[in-house]
Amino acid sequence: MVFTHDTEYSLQAAVALANSELPPDTLTTIEQLDEWYAGFGYTGRRDHDKAELEALRALRPTLRELLTSDRDDAARLVNAMLAEARALPQLVRHEPFDWHVHAVSPDAALVTRITVETAMAMSDVIRADELSRLGVCADDDCNGIVLDLSRNRSRRFCSTACGNRNAVAAYRARQASGS
Repeated sequence: MVFTHDTEYSLQAAVALANSELPPDTLTTIEQLDEWYAGFGYTGRRDHDKAELEALRALRPTLRELLTSDRDDAARLVNAMLAEARALPQLVRHEPFDWHVHAVSPDAALVTRITVETAMAMSDVIRADELSRLGVCADDDCNGIVLDLSRNRSRRFCSTACGNRNAVAAYRARQASGS
C-alpha cells in the first residue's frame, strides 16, 4: 500500500467522480450516484435528491483541476477547499476500517464530505511528493485521470477499455508493418 486506506479510497473516489464527466457522462441520475457512493464506502448523511446530484456534478471540474495540478497549485487548492469547508480533522473508527481521519461532521452535505476527504487525501500526496501517481490517460483520444497505486508506477491508462484499445492498435500496427 502506497498510502493509508482512507487516502487511497478518497483518491480512487475522486478520480472516478472526475472521470464520470467524460463522455458518456456516467453521473446523470440519483441511481448512478447511489452506485458510485456504494462503490467507495462513504458514510454519513445522504439526501438522495437532485440537489445533491447536481452539487456533485458541479464538483467534478474542481476535482479534475486538483488531480491534474502541479504541486504548488494543488497545495493552494487543498488549502482553499479545507478553509471553505471549515475542516477540523479528527480520528474516527467505524466499520469496516480502523482509525482514520475525517475532517467534517458526518451530518455535512455529501459534496462537502467528498471535497474535504479528497483535499485531505491530496495533502498526503503533496506532502509525500507523490503527484507523479496522478496523470492523464495515455490514450490520445481520452482525458481520463489515472491514479497509479502500483509499486512499479506502470499504470498508463484510466481504464481497461483504453488500455485494450491501445494494445489492439499496437498489435494491428505491428501486423501491418510485417513485424
